[in-house]
Amino acid sequence: MRQFFGMSRSGNLAEAVNGLQNPQFIMLMSNNAQFESHVKALERRFPGVPSIGCIGMSYDIRMVEEGVGVIAFLDGVNAVANVLEQVSVMPVKYIHRLEESVRRINGTKEDTVCIDFCAGNDACVLTTINTVLKRSGISLVGGTGDAGKVSVNGVVYEDAVAYAIVRNLNGRVKTYKENIYQKLGNYRFIASDTDKENYVIGTLNGRPAKQVYKSILHVTDEEILTQTFQNPFGKINGGDTCIISIKDVRGDALACFRQVNDSDVLLLLNLGDYEAVVQRTIENICRDFPKRSAIFSVNCLFRYKLFCERGYMQTYLEEMSELGSHAGLIGYGEHYNNRFVNQSMTCVVFE
Repeated sequence: MRQFFGMSRSGNLAEAVNGLQNPQFIMLMSNNAQFESHVKALERRFPGVPSIGCIGMSYDIRMVEEGVGVIAFLDGVNAVANVLEQVSVMPVKYIHRLEESVRRINGTKEDTVCIDFCAGNDACVLTTINTVLKRSGISLVGGTGDAGKVSVNGVVYEDAVAYAIVRNLNGRVKTYKENIYQKLGNYRFIASDTDKENYVIGTLNGRPAKQVYKSILHVTDEEILTQTFQNPFGKINGGDTCIISIKDVRGDALACFRQVNDSDVLLLLNLGDYEAVVQRTIENICRDFPKRSAIFSVNCLFRYKLFCERGYMQTYLEEMSELGSHAGLIGYGEHYNNRFVNQSMTCVVFE
């Protein structure tokens, strides 16, 4: 298979898809003002081709912060795209659509992946999707777009998750998750007084969450929202740690980008040697896949901001491009199988 990436920083869709012929699956990443018109124009240009889209930045070796980016797979994939609606209240109501999609593709865990763009309530959505994917062992990579909108096959939806089941007809697929953070000290917190709906942590070990964070890291209220780039929370999930970014200060509480429940065990994390971590990821991919057709990744908005602040973003894109065709989305949260994480990178590699 092959991966195509086209872009237009002025938002000209015709420019972004120039040279694209006979795509078998398309992903659209657009800006808020032009998203709906881009969705319609893409469907007119490639009628009937499975597609999903969201509002967000995209990249290959270049960043597209505004305008439009298009990623397409061709020459050796089979794909079907659909949507689960009402994700804020009842995504399981539409689960038969996903079951039918998986049945149609008839893939295996070795050659098939699910890619999704979500409009919100990610943790519930991933749990729902996983009830179907786990039966066949199919992995998932995806992320959250902006403005609560996604698109599927030329139609824009709100309060929904767009997904595609993609089968590589000429080789394997494998998903990866990259964590550039490590445990800080021996801090271990029990969360309480949480607001699950608004992702708020009220207290940690019985003390106001804001005061706990400030006292350990010696920061002011105003510095908390940038300190999370260096020191997010981590939630233990089996043998893994899911990163939890701080979104806002709510009085003495902290609002986050993913849900925290009462009695959840949290750690405090510290930014590690991210350049070394990226090199290990590249080495792991090269070891697993001596020959690579494409890599699609989702990088967190906070990772993007961190890398930009430290002058590393362009270097990062160039290093990843050494693997071959690499393109992706800057997300507001990253999906890896049934996990919703922050400040991470997830990707799928096609042999």
